[in-house]
Amino acid sequence: MNPLRAKALALRLKGKSYNEINSELGIPKATLSGWLKDVVLSDRARARLNSRVHQGVLNGLVKRNKLQTKEAEERSRLIRTTAKREIEKLSLENLRLIGTSLYWAEGYKRAKFRNGKERTWHAISFVNSDPEMVTLFVSFLRKVMDIPAESIRLSMRLYPHINEAEAQRYWLKSTGLLKENFCKTTNLVSSASKGIRPYNRLPWGTLQVEVCNTPQFHRLMGWIEGVKAQF
Repeated sequence: MNPLRAKALALRLKGKSYNEINSELGIPKATLSGWLKDVVLSDRARARLNSRVHQGVLNGLVKRNKLQTKEAEERSRLIRTTAKREIEKLSLENLRLIGTSLYWAEGYKRAKFRNGKERTWHAISFVNSDPEMVTLFVSFLRKVMDIPAESIRLSMRLYPHINEAEAQRYWLKSTGLLKENFCKTTNLVSSASKGIRPYNRLPWGTLQVEVCNTPQFHRLMGWIEGVKAQF
């Protein structure tokens, strides 16, 4: 028998795959198939070969899943990048509609009552934990509603694990306002300690943006009514 064929046969009887034999001896797999197709393997050799096939299938699935994940991430990035470019520079009218919609969704709108009568004094009050959303709303107040910076009051609502000074620096940077805009901080009971939400879900708490101006409150309510009337 051809010495090379004999080596291939010996490896095959040990349960080596055609790929392994090809890597070790350099014999093309088509040649190995012709030489070794009728070889009867022992149970041990067959078990090893089946294990290799099974592992190969698993490796293939893992590789395919990683490839699909990478392709999905690339598609997502492309979609987001394309969509981002579709948003042009916001006009003041765009900002008015966005700010009005934000307040419609997140702002305090219900009339206040005392002794069964509606109070005549109302304040614009917006609370959120998203710094970009807070920044946009502050910009809306200043650029669209012409609210002076010194008329905007900020109040942090913090959980016990949050450092107040660090949180204030964070919100100062987000809003572009001054320390003088901050009022007394409200300390909240930690829901994290009760297992209701992850401990670090709100790392900087929430920020209340308030403007004590009744006419401006009703102006904003009117804009909301105007948006509602479009549907």
